[in-house]
Amino acid sequence: MAAAQRIVIENGAIATVDADDTEYASGHVVLAGNRIESVGAGKAPEGLENVVRRIDASGHLVTPGLINTHHHFYQWITRGLATDHNLFDWLVALYPVWARIDEPMVRAAAQGSLAMMARGGVTTAMDHHYVFPHGSGDLSGAIIGAARDMGVRFTLARGSMDRSEKDGGLPPDFAVETLDGALAATEETVRQHHDSSFDAMTQVAVAPCSPFSVSTELLRDGAQLARRLGVRLHTHGSETVEEEKFCHELFGMGPTDYFESTGWLGEDVWMAHCVHMNDSDIAAFARTRTGVAHCPSSNARLAAGIARVPDMLAAGVPVGLGVDGTASNESGELHTELRNALLINRLGAHKEAALNARQALRLGTYGGAQVLGRAAETGSLEPGKLADLVLWKLDTLAHASIADPVTALVFGAAAPVTASFVDGRQIVEDGRLLTADEDAIARSTRDEARRLARIAAQG
Repeated sequence: MAAAQRIVIENGAIATVDADDTEYASGHVVLAGNRIESVGAGKAPEGLENVVRRIDASGHLVTPGLINTHHHFYQWITRGLATDHNLFDWLVALYPVWARIDEPMVRAAAQGSLAMMARGGVTTAMDHHYVFPHGSGDLSGAIIGAARDMGVRFTLARGSMDRSEKDGGLPPDFAVETLDGALAATEETVRQHHDSSFDAMTQVAVAPCSPFSVSTELLRDGAQLARRLGVRLHTHGSETVEEEKFCHELFGMGPTDYFESTGWLGEDVWMAHCVHMNDSDIAAFARTRTGVAHCPSSNARLAAGIARVPDMLAAGVPVGLGVDGTASNESGELHTELRNALLINRLGAHKEAALNARQALRLGTYGGAQVLGRAAETGSLEPGKLADLVLWKLDTLAHASIADPVTALVFGAAAPVTASFVDGRQIVEDGRLLTADEDAIARSTRDEARRLARIAAQG
């Protein structure tokens, strides 16, 4: 770091989200290249060389960048549809539309999804993409390219489905892959795009969609493939009571036992939702260190229920936050999930003791890093970690009368992002993207949404 260019951030409140939840009422963060060099109280050390920029963070809270652990980017162009449906009815209504997506649509949708998250403080994103209609183009390449251009750290969960309508599943027959085809395409995506280095900007996970859209063979073989390639595994789990019933009827056991029987519990696995978990399920996740992507807004939108996040955390289950697809969370923002996670969980059994502001912030930062397998690299502000951080402006009308900055960020209105850094590079300034034209993205997403609607209407 001695010869690296340095950026010095001073005079702001700092929430490090380290193991001790260290905070500074007024402190500094020094970035050297793409790493955090120092964090502490007061001014930065004197005599630093190669300082190319100094940022006065007065009136701001500095936190680790937010980490999104579950999303479906393609859904950006089907927002606002089937707004009064539960999950299964929603899927039945939208699968015929999603089955018509193609590469230009997916590229535009990825740009829209990423732009909305990045301008709201997300520095590490992920996308679980599992719809690959025949002849639709290079969808994985389009998604990865959009993330690269946006400048965010990214995990593509390369999804798949092989259980279509003719097999008792929900997707149309032409929107699924064969077992061998899905495994081969997933392996090729890993080999072509996955970077296992400390400061990797792109990683790939193996991610069959869900128990009701994939075969047992695809789950089992997918887990074996991921472990042979040394990458993580992701899927949907225990999202609704209907899924619980489906698993009992088809497999003679609940979702967690079914996942364990196919090799899908372990510290290299994370699952989205996990709303309907009993004590035994939570104990199994804790024992195996299986992670959870908690998506409170989507779970409320689809009336799926309230995940037992306080019980998961108490048991030692790694938990992060997810936007989920924007057809079930039209805002597409992760920073609103900090607030919603706290509020919705207080409607559950633990009431006001369910979560506090700092636990919510940890879910959206370090918890997300744990779930994505990157806690050694990001998720907290500590020397040696990657320079992924956000400056939240808290001295305006929306927050200025709230004394505690973490409370202001979590309980208050969505805070403006003055600056967001990924890998030491600034990607947001005063709430606007520096790496993309937001107006152009808005136009392209509108055009592609209309094109998809016309194609779907033609059937």
